[in-house]
Amino acid sequence: MITFLISAIKIIILLGVLITIHELGHFVVAKLCKVKVNEFAIGFGPAIWRKQGKETKYTLRLIPLGGYNSMEGEDEASEDDRSFSKASIPKRMAIVLAGATVNIIFAIIIYFTITATSGTYVSNQIDEIIDGYVAQEVGLQTGDKIVEGNGQKIKNKKDLNEVLAKSEGKEIATKIERNGEIIEYAIKPSEIKSKVTGIYLDEKCKIIAVEKNSPSERQGIQANDILVKVNDVMIDGDTKIALQEISQKDNETITLTVKRGEEEYTIELIPDYETTYLLGINLKQAEDTFVNRCINGGIQTQEFLISIVDNLKQLFTGNVGVDQMMGPVGISEVVAKTDGIREFFEMMALISLSLGVTNLLPIPALDGGKILILLIEAIRRKPMKQQTEVNIQLLGFAILIALSLYVTYNDILRIF
Repeated sequence: MITFLISAIKIIILLGVLITIHELGHFVVAKLCKVKVNEFAIGFGPAIWRKQGKETKYTLRLIPLGGYNSMEGEDEASEDDRSFSKASIPKRMAIVLAGATVNIIFAIIIYFTITATSGTYVSNQIDEIIDGYVAQEVGLQTGDKIVEGNGQKIKNKKDLNEVLAKSEGKEIATKIERNGEIIEYAIKPSEIKSKVTGIYLDEKCKIIAVEKNSPSERQGIQANDILVKVNDVMIDGDTKIALQEISQKDNETITLTVKRGEEEYTIELIPDYETTYLLGINLKQAEDTFVNRCINGGIQTQEFLISIVDNLKQLFTGNVGVDQMMGPVGISEVVAKTDGIREFFEMMALISLSLGVTNLLPIPALDGGKILILLIEAIRRKPMKQQTEVNIQLLGFAILIALSLYVTYNDILRIF
């Protein structure tokens, strides 16, 4: 019971904070643009608390899955000079953009703070040479600093990884700083191939997602299957054992036994291979200073932002299916399982950024859809017919509701 209450409190706090700052973004910018806000509401359904301000009614509603600002003239005709419809197009765009923008900025601040206080970045200085790799062959030494690769400056591990990935295994014109001198090398990185099955496991070996066009999908493995054996070795819910067996070098074919409902299926698949390029070195952690911590925060926050955008790209290009999306039920389960303050705030940042970026998509009923309508109005130099705009918004809303129901259904299947 106590665990349930703690989980419920975490979910309510997280959703409450993200919804509130989103709606506050719209509210504050509307006020700055002199647009009248009749009601500022957090939640939907029956009001459980209300307070009448000077001109705005503030309400807290029963269902904490959203919120809204009811602005004069937003959804109905109004002759009030302070109505939303009477505001200029730039002002209306600013009001609409504000909610998602605040969510994105909030996520960046939270994530940057977490990462900047967690340590420093990995520098460009070699800490260890690993036997059997190219770094040992060409004579790199502990203490060397890798300062440039193919003309690109290298300041940290992230920079080096980018150079290695771009090389595609070809020689890299590398500059090394050793005892204050610059030494040039032509280094062909070591090529490492690793097996790719296309399945993603949770901590109990439940398959939470299957990558599109992967060997696993081609062989019929599905999300929510439970991995029981790999190469006839019992896994017993241990993800580490499963990954060790999958990555065995000697086996060209991987045998997976999965449980689906009450049935067990044994499937043989030939994995794809992913190529990575390495020098065979471990790099030294940067000195623990305030500046280096800030640099680390910046590096990790940039990667965090890029990962969200990449996930959206994969969704629209078909590499990630809609069945792998997560709705309120799935998010609630993940939030409930967060362990500690840091993990909770990391999840808050992730959801806030996802909420902000998703809201900017040009889909009717989302903020991005409203921006698109305003852009059309600016190009046409006259507003769209009110009924046409309403119909577009209703269509978008219907699509979102259908998508939400589908995603929620998949969330429930994943959980149970």
